[in-house]
Amino acid sequence: MARKKVLTPKEFSEVATGVRLSSHEKLCAERMKLLHESINELKKEVKSLRTDMSKGKGAVSAFILIGSCIAGLIGYFKFNG
Repeated sequence: MARKKVLTPKEFSEVATGVRLSSHEKLCAERMKLLHESINELKKEVKSLRTDMSKGKGAVSAFILIGSCIAGLIGYFKFNG
């Protein structure tokens, strides 16, 4: 029967460090994936908000145009009528 190799303290620390780094890298990879998904979701929401704001600006400018036309007609008929 073969005997198990006894690790020196230096060898043991290198193996333990490798295991810790491996688990740390897995944890960091999961976090990066989560951050990437969150950023993509935020980009979609910002894009949606921008289109909503553009529609709102168009509606406000249309109301201003209609209001100024009505005010112009009222002023015209009031002073010339």
